[in-house]
Amino acid sequence: RVLFLKTVLTLFCVASLFEANAEIKYTIPVGKFFTYELLRETFQNDFEPLSKLYAERFYDDPMVFKCNRQNFPDLPEWLRFTQRHPYDNGFLYGTPTSPGKTVIEIYAVNRRSYDAARHILVIKATAEKTLPYQAEFFLKLREIEKVLPSSVQGEIKQDVQKLWDTKALEIINITNALDRGGRVPLPLAGHFEGVYVKVGSERYFSDCLMRVTTPEHQKQCKAGDKVKVKVPGGCNFCNIPSNCITWCKTELFDLTKRQPAPPAPAMGSGILEDGGDFSAPESPPSRDFFPDYIVTVIVPLILAIVLCLLLAYIMFGRREGVAKRNARTNQIQLYHHHTIHGNADELRSMAADRGAPPPRSTLPMFNFRSGGGAPDSPSIPLILAQHDPYSDTLPR
Repeated sequence: RVLFLKTVLTLFCVASLFEANAEIKYTIPVGKFFTYELLRETFQNDFEPLSKLYAERFYDDPMVFKCNRQNFPDLPEWLRFTQRHPYDNGFLYGTPTSPGKTVIEIYAVNRRSYDAARHILVIKATAEKTLPYQAEFFLKLREIEKVLPSSVQGEIKQDVQKLWDTKALEIINITNALDRGGRVPLPLAGHFEGVYVKVGSERYFSDCLMRVTTPEHQKQCKAGDKVKVKVPGGCNFCNIPSNCITWCKTELFDLTKRQPAPPAPAMGSGILEDGGDFSAPESPPSRDFFPDYIVTVIVPLILAIVLCLLLAYIMFGRREGVAKRNARTNQIQLYHHHTIHGNADELRSMAADRGAPPPRSTLPMFNFRSGGGAPDSPSIPLILAQHDPYSDTLPR
C-alpha cells in the first residue's frame, strides 16, 4: 500500500511538472527577429516519461510538428514554421509588425507510436522604435533550417558587424528565397535554396556598404554572368564561405528619407455646382457601311467558295476510277481481294445462325481422306497457264 501511494505521488508530480512546462512565454520587441526551436528531445520526454523512470528505455522517434494560432486554423501573418524531415527539429520564426499577444498551439505527433503532445507558446510583442538604417543581404550557399539556430545567427551577425563597422546591430528578418520567388534547386550537392538576411542599426552605413550604390558596381551587376562581379576592396569579411553575401543582391534602406504620406482628400459638401442647362449632344453623322460589309462578308464568302471548288476538284476530278485501277492490278491479287470480301460477307450472314454448314472459306483445297480436290473456279483457275504474263509472281 505504501509503494502504491509512492507511485501515485510520483506520477502526480511528473504530470504536474509537464503541465507546468507545457506553456512557454516569450516577450520580444516589434521589429526584432524571433526564433523558437521545437526540440524533439523535449517532446520525447512527454511521450515516454515512465519508460525513462522505470524501464530505462531511450527512444529517438521521428516526429511531425503542427503549429497554429489558438482558435484559428493557421499561423499569424508574420510567423512561419519549417521542418525539413521528421528527424529534424522544427523552427517557428518571424518578425512581429505590431504590438500584441499571440497564443500558438504546438502539436507533436510521434510517427512510431502515434502519440500526440500539446504545448502552448505565448508570444508578447512590445512596441519599440524602428531602426532607421537597414540592409538586406543574400546568402547563396545557405538554407533556412541551417540559418535559424542561434549559433549560426551569431556567426552571420559577427561578419555583418565587421562589414558595417559597428557592433550595434540587430537581425530584423530572415526569409527563405523560395518565399521571395526563387526556384527550387536541384537535389544535388552544392545546390542551395538561398536565404535573405535583413539587419538594422542606429548608425549610418559604412563605406563598404555605400560602394554598393556606386555606378560602377551597378554596371557590373547589370552585365550579369558576362562580367565577374568583384567584391569591393577590403570588404570581404566572411570567415565561413557559406556566409559570404551576394553583392549584386544587397539592398540598403534609409528609413529617415521616407517621403511623407500624401494629404487626405478634402471632403466636399456632396452637392454639384450649378453648371447651367443641359444641352443634348447632336446626332452623329451618317456612315456608309457597304465597304465594311464587303470586307467582313463578301470577301470571306468568295474565299470559302474557291476553297470548296479546289477541294471538290482534288476529291472527284483527280480520282483514277475503280475500273482503271482494277485493270492495272494483278489478276491473282484482285481475285484474292474479292475472296476476302466474299468470306467476310459469308461470316456476317452466318453470325445469327449457329446450325449453318461451315463456310467454304474453311474447307481445304485437297481432302486427303477422300482424295478429291476443291472445284475449280470457272472464272479464274487456281494455277495460271505458263503463257500468263503474271505467272512469275506466283510463289513456287
